[in-house]
Amino acid sequence: MNDLAKRRCKPCEGGVEPLTTDQSKEMMSGLDASWHLDENASRIERRFEFPAFSRTIAFVNAIAWVATNEGHHPDLLVSYGSCTVQYRTHAINGLSDNDFICAAKIDRLAEEL
Repeated sequence: MNDLAKRRCKPCEGGVEPLTTDQSKEMMSGLDASWHLDENASRIERRFEFPAFSRTIAFVNAIAWVATNEGHHPDLLVSYGSCTVQYRTHAINGLSDNDFICAAKIDRLAEEL
């Protein structure tokens, strides 16, 4: 699982099943422990905190760059000193490998800050 950040997203337009709860729990082991899997195993979420709004926005811009390059976009909640990142694959109404790949890339960004 440590190689999640090295993988690339594959287009998902539906027609496939979302990951099961067990599969999602296994994929969680490749992410920072700060990520949370919701009770239905249909979304993952992590909150990042920053000392200033400018740092928050810089992080959001870095996330936007990852999302554009991977073709997979998170839901973001941006506040003065924090950004909450949520991933789920809307086309399948649940989680896919893409969600975990992007989350791992976001973990790598956070480590570099």
